[in-house]
Amino acid sequence: MVSPLSVKLRWLKEPAGAPVGLTWGIPWMEGELLREDSLALIDIGRGEAAAMQSWPAAFWPDGSIKWSAHAAVSLDSASPEGYMVVKSEGAAASKKVIVQESEQSIVLDTGVIVCTVNKQGDTIIGSIFRDGAQVCNGGTLISIKESISHLSGERTIREESFKSRIHKAVVEQSGPVRAVVKLEGKHRSESGKREWLPFSLRLYFYAGLESVRIVHTFHYDGNPSSDFIKALGLSFKVPMRGALYNRHVRLAGDSGFFSESPKTLHTRRTKGKYRELFEQQTQGASVHFDDKEDEYFLGLLDDSAVWDDYKLVQRSSEHYAVWKRTKEDCCWLKAAEGRRAGGLGYIGSEGGGLAAGMRSFWEKHPSGMEIHGTAKREACFNIWFWSPDAEAMDLRHYDTETHVESSYEGAEELRATPYGIANTSELMLWCTSETPGPEQLQTMRKQMESPPLLVCEPEYLHKTRAFGLWSLPDRSTPAKAYLEDRLDSIAAFYQSEVEQRKWYGFWDYGDFMHSYDPVRHVWNYDLGGCAWQNTELVPNMWLWVMFLRSGREDLFRLAEAMTRHTSEVDVYHFGEYAGLGSRHNVVHWGCGCKEARIAMAGLHRYYYYLTSDERIGDLMDEVKDADYSTVNLDPMRAYFPKDEHPTHIRIGPDWAAFSSNWMTMWERYEDTSYRDKILVGIDCVKQANFGLISGPTYGYDPKTGILTPLGDDNWGRHLAICMGAPQVWFELAAMLKDPVWEAMMADFGIYYNLPQEEKDKVTGGAVSHEHFNHPVLSIAIAAFGAFYKQDEAAARHAWKVLLQNPFSISHLQEEAASVIYVGELKEIDWINTNEAAQWSLNTIISLELIPEWLPEEITRVER
Repeated sequence: MVSPLSVKLRWLKEPAGAPVGLTWGIPWMEGELLREDSLALIDIGRGEAAAMQSWPAAFWPDGSIKWSAHAAVSLDSASPEGYMVVKSEGAAASKKVIVQESEQSIVLDTGVIVCTVNKQGDTIIGSIFRDGAQVCNGGTLISIKESISHLSGERTIREESFKSRIHKAVVEQSGPVRAVVKLEGKHRSESGKREWLPFSLRLYFYAGLESVRIVHTFHYDGNPSSDFIKALGLSFKVPMRGALYNRHVRLAGDSGFFSESPKTLHTRRTKGKYRELFEQQTQGASVHFDDKEDEYFLGLLDDSAVWDDYKLVQRSSEHYAVWKRTKEDCCWLKAAEGRRAGGLGYIGSEGGGLAAGMRSFWEKHPSGMEIHGTAKREACFNIWFWSPDAEAMDLRHYDTETHVESSYEGAEELRATPYGIANTSELMLWCTSETPGPEQLQTMRKQMESPPLLVCEPEYLHKTRAFGLWSLPDRSTPAKAYLEDRLDSIAAFYQSEVEQRKWYGFWDYGDFMHSYDPVRHVWNYDLGGCAWQNTELVPNMWLWVMFLRSGREDLFRLAEAMTRHTSEVDVYHFGEYAGLGSRHNVVHWGCGCKEARIAMAGLHRYYYYLTSDERIGDLMDEVKDADYSTVNLDPMRAYFPKDEHPTHIRIGPDWAAFSSNWMTMWERYEDTSYRDKILVGIDCVKQANFGLISGPTYGYDPKTGILTPLGDDNWGRHLAICMGAPQVWFELAAMLKDPVWEAMMADFGIYYNLPQEEKDKVTGGAVSHEHFNHPVLSIAIAAFGAFYKQDEAAARHAWKVLLQNPFSISHLQEEAASVIYVGELKEIDWINTNEAAQWSLNTIISLELIPEWLPEEITRVER
């Protein structure tokens, strides 16, 4: 008997025709789904149940499921109608992933391929077989370290090769639909004298599929002044069988594929049937000759060159080239060039081969693909995250001193270290039984560039209050339609800026810049703390909420790229600053301010719960005790001297970030020690003279979680409520169900924008007005206060602040001016990402909480 409880799922983007593995998340209202409940997946178009693997991702305080995660495999032709998840017994899996583990290895059988993953040594993948034939002889992480010395006027460059060394292997899921293996280790030099560059690698297998998904993360633990990474990648060995002319190389270009063989049928006498055979060869088919009938042509082939090596190098977002050569001591010959390569390659022979693709290939340049030994018994296929044909990776800071006053850098101390940062890349492997044709290659490319994902409808996400308070798009009145146009125009402007300003590159892709220089017509790429945003004023949350309310794939991908970047590059994963991140700067890790807010779980929970991405899960675990790192680096060290308190923190953004981390630990693992730490902090705020209005700086002890008041007016309040605190606290309130805590939030929201004489009536003059800056940043918490107290005056004032803001007054696409920099550009000369993100977020929340006090019409005021 099917329960009335059901959730409609749709495609984020309808996938290409081939079967594909899917993993996604679903939110539930408290008490709605119990642990013992079974769920079934229904293919709406076919009206059939499909096999689904399910597990809980988060829990409500009553023990019911808050988020569930699911895995399935789509059929050859994906149902455009999508799927339905219902409370019912699910269908049994007709195909299963089988996992067998020994002391040395983990063997995973999808029913199509059998992959051996090693648990020790330097080889990650021991082998992959399909239909009894070996398509991969091994897979290894590789890197090259570059050293430069200057002696007697000569510049000497030395390169040292490293390979992965596995330290730990864990089966995280063992089927039946999806299996996951996680490996951890470091890169070790060939001499064995040094290990560095810690890595984690996850391999994903789905029942009945020929593909393997790989998520690779490397961490930097070197000295940026001497440890330059020349190359970083993953290398596979692929057996070569049969005649050279039946071996095939494929490299994706801008839209088509470079398609050649180490021994092409192209000679100066390739005519007639040989021209037809040449066309078949180029399409990937095996060709055959008769020794007698084709004797002359075979002689021509024997005389023709053998092309043993190939490479594609994406040096920038605007250029790549394909090269090939016959022998190691011969020159490389340029074969093709273009703008943006597709990031997919293939090497194979009779009996099949290996295709590999890397997501965001050109966006995260300098990347590359390299294939060696196509004419030998075994080819080597290297996928380069950082190509050895590019300049070595330089992680040094841009200066040897700080520029606090002139350039808005955050601290006098120079703490510009990359030690402990990371970068994550995603790959796909396909183990084929024959050389894929152009259509199959295009399908692979599409699956890699935009991995298929099932998502809930925006209306359902809204109904369940997934991720707190936000509104659905509503154009029912002229005023609402006006604001929706503004919200869309801001997002569209930043989408176009990513492309116009080329915000690409291995270490940059996914981030936005902070503020603008209208004189040079550039973003402040070289002005200290005004360059990369690094999660300042939570643009992550803005983009994710824009996706939640619209369901648009383009917004999902924009938010996904920002999540991948900011959760890895801007954050310290080990070392002195573990659990903290670097404030905005010219170099992502450059600012002396290392703060918890940059790394907080609240920024990344969206992606985790929507996709069940295990790497993001790791990152949220990493920051659970970030408050301890503030003992070593007091966030308020420049203003509060050392005293009896282990450290000093602000209720926001510091404690708000901690509470985000703790809430995530509580809901994911039901770890009540983190809930209790939240409750201790809230109790301390309740005891302050004026609740959240007091402070906002407190003495803090991470061992006890106790906040000790340091006065009622000791710092500015705007940072307390513009770095994600309202978004975190709104969702936390739904879990705590504490009316006093909600009332304190409401009181603070109302109080923030009161005139000083009204403030004095509340505090007796204990709090001055000068510490309540930037009213537009306060509107989320102000709207909550107006909603909670049904305060019309506060609500109308909130709308007044929003509607008088430049982002309300202007339509960015219509008002962008044409200017000349190095080329022609469209610019908004007053743009800044801080207010773009905050105005958008606060408008979306206000449309949910106080829409009845929005004026019916908005008169556009020219700037």
